[in-house]
Amino acid sequence: MREIITFIFGLGFVFNASLFIPQAIRIIKTKSAKNISLITFAGFNLIQLNSVFYGYYQRDLILMYGNLISFIACGTVTLLATYYRNR
Repeated sequence: MREIITFIFGLGFVFNASLFIPQAIRIIKTKSAKNISLITFAGFNLIQLNSVFYGYYQRDLILMYGNLISFIACGTVTLLATYYRNR
């Protein structure tokens, strides 16, 4: 049972990271980030980065790598939103 819960926990990170992809695609297609809240995405990035460090220090690789994947996906949206903000 523990392995199943661990697998589902790890799979949750994949789903979490994939939720940022539609937003990134929308920004790229429209070349606009007019309605994107940079404060929200910056907050997501800080929380995920903190979780990466927490996973590292707790030696929890699933937590660390799962949040790292989410951090990269969210960071991509944040960078795109910053780039296309006033274009």
